[in-house]
Amino acid sequence: MRMKMKHSVGILLLLIGLTIPYICVGQNSAQDFLDGHNRARAAVGVGPMTWDENVANFARNYVNSRLRDCNLVHSSNRPYGENLAAGSGDFTGRRAVELWVNEKANYNYASNSCVGGECLHYTQVVWRNSVRLGCARALCNNGWWFVSCNYDPPGNYIGQRPY
Repeated sequence: MRMKMKHSVGILLLLIGLTIPYICVGQNSAQDFLDGHNRARAAVGVGPMTWDENVANFARNYVNSRLRDCNLVHSSNRPYGENLAAGSGDFTGRRAVELWVNEKANYNYASNSCVGGECLHYTQVVWRNSVRLGCARALCNNGWWFVSCNYDPPGNYIGQRPY
């Protein structure tokens, strides 16, 4: 009986260990990234984006290359539009998208410009011609989370409105 008890405890600990990563992944799934983007796009009459694994692989490779410093430096020679964010604690992909979408308050559609602060992350989120999305999130060596979302085709062309 004692042997069974130890074995059961070991299995329980193994099951707990297997479920923790799934709990931690919450608000960081492809669907979470898509939902945040597509809500913002629907609010201005822009069609939804779809998840693209090639674009996501690009984002994954980039966030993994920034693990040493977590600096918000855009990737070079990127074929996609790109939004970056970093945060500490329980900073999620969902939170990164919320930060970008909250820049809507700084976007003036009439003048097609940012007024009172940054808005180019927001305009990339809602760029009507960007239809494929790929995002990634990784924990940097400094304990911060680094998030990249990439957009195909890219947006934010000077003189063009996002929608």
